[in-house]
Amino acid sequence: MMLIPTHHFRDIERKPEYLQPEKCVPLPHPSPVGTMWFIRDGCGIACAVVTWFLVLYAEFVVLFVMLIPSRDYVYSIINGIMFNLLAFLALASHCRAMLTDPGAVPKGNATKEFIESLQLKPGQVVYKCPKCCSIKPDRAHHCSVCKRCIRKMDHHCPWVNNCVGENNQKYFVLFTMYIALISLHALIMVGFHFLHCFEEDWTTYGPIREETAEARISLHEKKQPLKVSSTECSSFSPPTTVILLILLCFEGLLFLIFTSVMFGTQVHSICTDETGIERLKRKHQPREHTGSWKSVKETFGGDFSLNWFNPFSGPRHPKPLSDSDWVRQVASLSDTENTETTEEQSEQRKDEDSVEVIDE
Repeated sequence: MMLIPTHHFRDIERKPEYLQPEKCVPLPHPSPVGTMWFIRDGCGIACAVVTWFLVLYAEFVVLFVMLIPSRDYVYSIINGIMFNLLAFLALASHCRAMLTDPGAVPKGNATKEFIESLQLKPGQVVYKCPKCCSIKPDRAHHCSVCKRCIRKMDHHCPWVNNCVGENNQKYFVLFTMYIALISLHALIMVGFHFLHCFEEDWTTYGPIREETAEARISLHEKKQPLKVSSTECSSFSPPTTVILLILLCFEGLLFLIFTSVMFGTQVHSICTDETGIERLKRKHQPREHTGSWKSVKETFGGDFSLNWFNPFSGPRHPKPLSDSDWVRQVASLSDTENTETTEEQSEQRKDEDSVEVIDE
């Protein structure tokens, strides 16, 4: 349970009529565990499609512009396997982050019967979300896009068309990590491609290229068999190749910076056990943190192993919510920073035996 300063209260009601049970109707058939989760948001779907398109564009340029035309088969095979493996893991992580329930709170459970079953004691409160009519456990926040309250919600990411929460934060971290790695790998290959091909092959593009092609192939095969062939740098014309590579450089640099920053912020949130929303709401008030290593193991699913980097291995399964998880303890008035006694605080002192429901 969580201690809540009373000066943070708003819209406190103590009458049973406030529960409005006729407006809070639980879903008739709760979704079974393992059901695919998908948010029907036009902007999110468009961003997810753009993400896949950009990854596939990078795949096209790397394979058909740089690797396949190369006559150095060892160079092509090694880099092709590495890039395709990272791209596969990135897209798999994206799918898992997008199609995994981030930790949605049961919708419509703020009924009079359910709250009465909690048997609240004096000084205990429950938080009700008026938007999705759910009882909010500690560290849950409402997402206006998903239209649900999400446990340990960090933020809503349109690029994965989903919230980043308790159950899918691992997949989002892996997605940002693998995108950063393939972006860096692509930038390095583009750099080598320009160094090997620009001066030696593209400067001779024109009528003289056809006359000297065979002689240059023989010369390079004899002298530098392990170097990327300069006469077969691309199956496209040099202007087209340059345009494709420049676009890939721009994409790789942009995604490398963006995903590296996101990866760093997510790792920091996991180690400090504080989500982005909690960090913004906390402001200057200190918050008690759990051990950083414990938070990391809970997010990635146990002790350190290769499964940490596997998007098909889930995080540690969270414990089912018990009755105590729905209830929060009110802090005493003397512990608050504000010394002024508000009208709501005065009513709280007079009516300690009643049920308190906070509309958050």
